[in-house]
Amino acid sequence: MRRVGVGLAAGVLLLAGCTSDTSEPREAGPPGERPTPTTTSSTQPEPEPEAELVVVGHATQQQPTLSRRTAERLVAGEQDRWRGRRVVAEGPVARRLRTVERRPGTLAVVPLDAVRPTVRVATVDGVDPVRDDPRAVTVAVVGDVMLVRRVPDPAEALAPTRDRLRAADLTVGNLESTLSRAGAPTQGGDSFGATPALLGPLRGAGFDALSLANNHTGDFGEQALLDTVRTLRRSPIEPFGAGADREQAGRPAYLEAGGTRFAFVGFNAIGETPMATPTTAGALSVRMPPRTGTTIDQDDLAHMERVLREADRRADVVVVLPHWGTQYTHAPHPAQRAVAPRLVDAGADLVVGGHPHWVQGVDVVSGVPVVHSLGNFVFDMESEQTREGVVLESTFWGGELRALRLVPYAMDPVTFAPRFVRGDRAAAILDDVWSTSTGPFSD
Repeated sequence: MRRVGVGLAAGVLLLAGCTSDTSEPREAGPPGERPTPTTTSSTQPEPEPEAELVVVGHATQQQPTLSRRTAERLVAGEQDRWRGRRVVAEGPVARRLRTVERRPGTLAVVPLDAVRPTVRVATVDGVDPVRDDPRAVTVAVVGDVMLVRRVPDPAEALAPTRDRLRAADLTVGNLESTLSRAGAPTQGGDSFGATPALLGPLRGAGFDALSLANNHTGDFGEQALLDTVRTLRRSPIEPFGAGADREQAGRPAYLEAGGTRFAFVGFNAIGETPMATPTTAGALSVRMPPRTGTTIDQDDLAHMERVLREADRRADVVVVLPHWGTQYTHAPHPAQRAVAPRLVDAGADLVVGGHPHWVQGVDVVSGVPVVHSLGNFVFDMESEQTREGVVLESTFWGGELRALRLVPYAMDPVTFAPRFVRGDRAAAILDDVWSTSTGPFSD
C-alpha cells in the first residue's frame, strides 16, 4: 500500500511494507565440498521507505478535505475522481504538478516533499500535511496598519484577528503611521501620528516586526521618524525599512523561528516620506512609476539588490515588503512586474506588497510568489473594497516555502476592525485577487 500523507500530527502513518529474501545465492564449490554460506546484510543497502504521498489541488480552489479512506483510495489509484474532479496519480511528479497548476478542476497525487506553494494540499481527517508537519514555520503578513485618525480604539480594532495572528510563528505588517508627533504634520489631515502607547495593542496582536518603508513614516518630520524607529527598537517589535541614513534604513529585521532565520526588508516607492540617503534620514526607497518617477531608477534598484544579496547571505529566507503601485485598483502597475524579477534574482524568497488599498493579484517569478497587494488591514476608509483584504499565511520548512494561504477579512465600518469572513463574501474577495493573478494563481 502506498503511504498516505496526513502529517505526523495525526499520530498514524501508513507505511508500505513487504518482506523478501535479501541474501545472495550461495556459490557452488568443488564436488564433495559443502558450499560456503554468504551473508550480505552488512553490504546490501537497506530498502528506502516509500515517499509520503499527498493529494494537491489548484491554488485558487478551496482546500480539498478528505477522509482517510478517500485519501487511501486516491493514493492507491482505486479512485480516479473526487467530487467531479479528475485525479492524476501517474507520470513524472513535475508533470503532475504542472497539470494541477494549469487546470483548476484537476487534483494530483504527489510526494509530500515535492509540494510547492503554487498548489493546495488536501487535509486528511482534518490534518494539513504541510502546515501540521513538525518542520513547519508559519509567517503571517498583513497589509497597511493605520490605527489613528478615525479608528476609535486600536486594541478593539485588532482584537478580532488577534488569536490567529498570535498563532503564527512570526507576524509582520506595514505600520502606516508614526509613533511620535514631535514635529509639524507634513500631509495635513492625512498625517498619521500616534504615540508609543500604540505598542501595547500592536504587540498584543502578535506583531514581531513592522515595516516603516511607506509614505506616512515621515508624516511628522525627521525627529518623529527617528523617534518611531528608536521606540520600536527598544520594544519586542523589530522595525525595518527606515532609519537615520540609507544604511540603517536598509538594515533587515532578522528574526528566527523553528531554527530558520528570516530577513524582512521593506522599501517605499510612493514618496512623501523622505528617501534615506547616505547622510540623511528617511525610508529605503526605489523611485519608480507611478508615483516617484516616469521610469525605474536603476541606481535605487541596484542598491536594493545589494541589500537583498547581503540579507540572502545572512538569512535562510528573505521576505520583501514593497510599498508600491496605484491606489484603488486590483491591477498591478507594469512597473511592479518589472521590478519583481530583480528582487527575486537578488535573493527574495517571497514578495508581499502594499499601498494600493485594494487587493491585487499574485504572480510567480522563478518559483517565488509575488503578492502585489494584501489590501488594507486596518484603515479608516469608506468604500467597501478599501475595507477588504487578505492575511497571507506562508508555511516554510527550513528555507523552503511550501504553502501559501490567503485568508479574507472585512472591516467593520465603525470600529474598522477586520473580521475573517467565509462563504460568498470570502469568495468575492479572493476572486478580486485571482482576477489579476497570473500563472498558477489565475483561475
